[in-house]
Amino acid sequence: MSADPAQPRPEQDPKQDSVQDPVQDPRPDSGPHAAAQFSTAAGSRVRTGEDGSIDVLASVGGVRGLVESSLPAAAFLIAFLVTEDLMTALIISVAIGVGFAVLRLVQKGSLVQSLAGLAGILICALVAYRTGDARDFYAWGFLINAGYLLAFLVSILVKWPFLGLLFGIVRGEGLDWRRDPVRRRRYSLATWLLLAVPALRLIIQVPLYLADDVAGLGTARLVMGIPLYALALWVGWLISRPAQSPLELSAEKPAAAPDQDERG
Repeated sequence: MSADPAQPRPEQDPKQDSVQDPVQDPRPDSGPHAAAQFSTAAGSRVRTGEDGSIDVLASVGGVRGLVESSLPAAAFLIAFLVTEDLMTALIISVAIGVGFAVLRLVQKGSLVQSLAGLAGILICALVAYRTGDARDFYAWGFLINAGYLLAFLVSILVKWPFLGLLFGIVRGEGLDWRRDPVRRRRYSLATWLLLAVPALRLIIQVPLYLADDVAGLGTARLVMGIPLYALALWVGWLISRPAQSPLELSAEKPAAAPDQDERG
């Protein structure tokens, strides 16, 4: 017998529908998406000159940024060597850091760098105060440098070199450089160079810490601070520079268009 066309059909199992018609995940790939967000955020802090070259001084906060990051540590070292009193040196160092933060607040300027520097000074001062040892003022820096070293190394090993993310957005490459093996190798080499900065700091400064040489440790920390980082950043920019940046190529396209029209 033929089936009655008016008879209602049995309802299908919703689980079968979900199997037959899978819904695609609209979320983008989290890896490249997160890398692009990081690249944009980090690249926004890099400054370039009118000729397209990196402005290292402006990228590290300018002269004011150098002073704000270096003076509290320099004041701690000088005060401790002169007075040989840990508490006096700590108070002077923290007071200078607070003064910079307050000045930024009064001038309604950016507090990010000052507050970050103040937080670092407070942590260093707290560690030294708890142990009563002046050399422990620099102990926190060892952890920071070890963290940087590990982060740079991992970025190279997973083929997402840090300076590629940093400079890619500045040069208008985005993440396209990852498709070019030559560009990726150059950014890896530049990141190896940047990795050498925290590595050298640890190699030179840890023995000074173990030798209880506060004067040598403090001096090395100042000399190997932002100036050394800025130098590595500048050299990394040079060795990773493409033959012609995407920004330069896009600038030349409008000029080439009339020639194509005339030939047509």
